[in-house]
Amino acid sequence: MKQTPDEITIQKRMQPGVISLDGFLGDDTRHYHEIINDDALILNRLGILKEQIADKLQELTDLAFESDDDLLVLDDGTSVEYLSVRGKMLSPFIGQKPAPKGFVHYFDPVRNITLRWSPLNTQMIRDYGFFEGQGSANRLDPVLLCKAFFTG
Repeated sequence: MKQTPDEITIQKRMQPGVISLDGFLGDDTRHYHEIINDDALILNRLGILKEQIADKLQELTDLAFESDDDLLVLDDGTSVEYLSVRGKMLSPFIGQKPAPKGFVHYFDPVRNITLRWSPLNTQMIRDYGFFEGQGSANRLDPVLLCKAFFTG
């Protein structure tokens, strides 16, 4: 299938050194459409929508960002912390607004789950179902996210 000029631009912007030092694909050789489609199949099998994951990430981001403490321990024993970095993060997707630079760290001591995401991750998941490529430093595994947030 022939790519549109926008798709070619997006694929190029996902490469290391274009928008971010490490890029968005890691060592994944698939086209970003394939990554999105494969992750959508996983979410479908698990019965979770990308919007549900994005909503949860945003909820935790907001709690961490608004906390007066560096580390916020939630009622369920999990913790979140927002690490702010000055500036904005650009998206590889054309037309998506820049996101605040920073990261949220999440830890569930009972299930020993550690996650890290940026506001840009949340936007890309919500708008495109893009969790980044395998091997990417910022890849969010949909199965692990579902385990952390939607299973008991």
